[in-house]
Amino acid sequence: MEEVKAFLKSRTVCNLVIVLANIAVFFVLEIMGNTEDVLFMAEHGASYAPWIVEEKEYYRLFTCMFMHFGIEHLFNNMLVLTFLGDALEHAVGSVRYLIIYLGGGLLGNVLSCILEYRGGDWAVSAGASGAVFAAMGAIVYIAIINRGRIAEFTRRRLILMAFLALFEGFTSVGVDNAAHVGGFLSGLLLAVILYRRPRRQEDREGGAAPWDSF
Repeated sequence: MEEVKAFLKSRTVCNLVIVLANIAVFFVLEIMGNTEDVLFMAEHGASYAPWIVEEKEYYRLFTCMFMHFGIEHLFNNMLVLTFLGDALEHAVGSVRYLIIYLGGGLLGNVLSCILEYRGGDWAVSAGASGAVFAAMGAIVYIAIINRGRIAEFTRRRLILMAFLALFEGFTSVGVDNAAHVGGFLSGLLLAVILYRRPRRQEDREGGAAPWDSF
């Protein structure tokens, strides 16, 4: 129990709240019905392009980010987000993190919805994957301008996080690649807009510019 408390205390606040919100929504839906039932999920806020476009149920682009098809889908997303989100929130701060996570996830879902509707290949989709990939896109950008390192995240750990995100993408149910790619690119773009590499005193004096949080 003490280990759990210590782990929770070591997490960043916003990311922890998002992870817990996803878990809470999952168990509420599981109590109400079956999260692996496509019709049940559609009736409770999952993304479905015809209803979003034709019925103007735009809220689904947001609510679907907190819904998951079964415990494995939830576990895969939250495992990656727990560590990836923490690193990003440390790097950019809580407000910017929320903008990147929610904004990138929404933009990824919008792209997915547009392509799906135009293609006529409609499917009920849900999951935090687009938002997780938005966090990944932001992390990649920040790592690049900080010479391959983000706080305690070495290049090896970043590669591991990228692998976990890709693994999550291939094993997720009901979320297509457009949401992943759209989320990744949106997160990267938002990081370009919102993130500025901090400068320490030695950088102002002409020294190297190591990473620091703000």
